[in-house]
Amino acid sequence: MNRAPLAVTFAVWRAIFLREALDRLFDMRFAWFWLLLEPVLHIAFITFVMTIISVRTIGNADAMVWIIVGMLAFFLFRRTAVQVTHAVVSNRPFFSYRQVKPFDPAIARAVLEAVLMTIMAGIILLTAALLGRAILPADTLLVMQAVFGLWLFAVGYGLVASVLMALVPEMEHILNIAMMPLYIISGVIWPLALIPPPYRDWLMISPIAHGIELVRMGFFPLYHTAPGVSISYLFAWGVVSLFLGLALYRRFAMQLVMQ
Repeated sequence: MNRAPLAVTFAVWRAIFLREALDRLFDMRFAWFWLLLEPVLHIAFITFVMTIISVRTIGNADAMVWIIVGMLAFFLFRRTAVQVTHAVVSNRPFFSYRQVKPFDPAIARAVLEAVLMTIMAGIILLTAALLGRAILPADTLLVMQAVFGLWLFAVGYGLVASVLMALVPEMEHILNIAMMPLYIISGVIWPLALIPPPYRDWLMISPIAHGIELVRMGFFPLYHTAPGVSISYLFAWGVVSLFLGLALYRRFAMQLVMQ
């Protein structure tokens, strides 16, 4: 039976999505628990430190919720970027099927990570609500836009990074090193508004910092955010990186498949 190309594409995406979901959640004992435990431990540690130094509010925001939403936003970017970066390498045997293209596992992994992070965010925020914290965002639309912008940039970053790794294998070490300081310089554990210029201006070059600050702005209506935060800047990085990644995938499709 002949099927339309779009129907074949969606069938491939569905199959890869289900395979990746089973692999992420059941490849080892309590795999789903370890996925949740990582952000929980980070949030618990930073919250503990804030409690020790008697920090209750940050920029007119509840310190605990401020940490939670910033940490979840950063983990959405990092996990999506890492999963997309290694999508081609992990699914290379499936390229023997002519229906499967290099972009297919990348988009399937990106969507799966968005689904998993949404579930984990719901569990963590619900737990915070049970502890008596106000977790409902003041501007839900802004939160959704910022989260989508971070996810879009993570997909674009992952596409570009995967091509660079295919062309120059040593790039994997450089990209891993570059990912490490993002946790510090993106304002995840301290407010960027407190950093004096020109150092703050250098940190605000990162679209991740804009995304995290925008998520916090959506949760806290009176939040003192860093000057210069822009949703347009975040989406510009996301769209440009996505189209650059797609162009590189098209140009080096053979190298990605045959490496």
